[in-house]
Amino acid sequence: MSSSFFTSSSSSDGAGSALAAFGWDEALDRDFTAHRADGLVPARIVRVDRGRCDVVTESGPVRAGSAAVSSPDPVLSPCTGDWAGLRTGSDPQLVALLPRRSVIVRSAAGRSSHGQALAANIDTVVVAVSLAAPPNPGRIERLLALAWDSGAVPVLALTKLDLADPSDADAAQSEAAALAPGVDTVVTSAATGAGLDILSALTHGTTVLLGPSGAGKSTLANALLGADVLATGAVRAQDGKGRHTTVHRELLPLPGGGVLIDTPGLRGIGLQDAADGLEQVFAEIEELAQECGFRDCGHDSEPGCAVRKAIRSGRLSERRLDSYRKLLRESDWAASRSDARMRAGRTDQQKSITRHLRATYRFRERLQ
Repeated sequence: MSSSFFTSSSSSDGAGSALAAFGWDEALDRDFTAHRADGLVPARIVRVDRGRCDVVTESGPVRAGSAAVSSPDPVLSPCTGDWAGLRTGSDPQLVALLPRRSVIVRSAAGRSSHGQALAANIDTVVVAVSLAAPPNPGRIERLLALAWDSGAVPVLALTKLDLADPSDADAAQSEAAALAPGVDTVVTSAATGAGLDILSALTHGTTVLLGPSGAGKSTLANALLGADVLATGAVRAQDGKGRHTTVHRELLPLPGGGVLIDTPGLRGIGLQDAADGLEQVFAEIEELAQECGFRDCGHDSEPGCAVRKAIRSGRLSERRLDSYRKLLRESDWAASRSDARMRAGRTDQQKSITRHLRATYRFRERLQ
């Protein structure tokens, strides 16, 4: 971790104020009472890398082991943004994780039923969408569902205004706003500075940037950080896709207060039990469904269906309803896989207990 990492808090008076720059507050301090009595010091995870973590403490940055707080379930393992209890010494170790206030969880790639925690204890999620290419409605809806479901407040940032045709940018902004009910939408350009002051005003506390490769997240992050801290790269002209210039999630202090987490570009955005987030993203469908003639209306051919009526009148698109159904099925399927895994885990545990008891009984019988 570079020595410049702790610069933003080095001018603060006292250890507590040093960590306050990274989100430490009175509630966290109260939660840490028992850990402090056990000789631990508070630390926030900046980056997770090959079984160890870069953390920031009251005294500065530390490289620590994390084996004691790791879990077979990736969601429960330490991730960027977590607050932890650190045991100092010649070989610093994280030995406790504080309860998370919020966490972004996506479905893991491949056949695993586990989720993957992307960032913890975040307050604002900035979903970055490039104006240099036609917007992908389904991807925007997925990212917003992740953001809402985390417990943080989403903001939609339309990036690269300087590379977009003005008329196309206006149309994209209108389309994006329609996909994000209840979400502030900001048009930005890191190159010209357009919209950055508005975006900064909409973010608070710990902010995380989400979006696909090529969306300009790292360039936007550098603009917000006021320095070229993160590597950036060009995108392919034919499809607007970029390479992963950010390979780790890492936490960086913002000059105006708060911290920023940049994440690698998300090509696979699987939803993991994100029903609450989907209700927010598709709020208009949820509201229309309350007016349907049947409580369990499938919005197909049922009489008195308010959702179908809205589609016929042009107030709602068929694509929007199809996307809602698709993402809800995906979320429910991921949730069912997770439930099945937990049930299997409980069954294996019960079988292990039974085998142990039988072995104990056999041992006692041989002693009699």
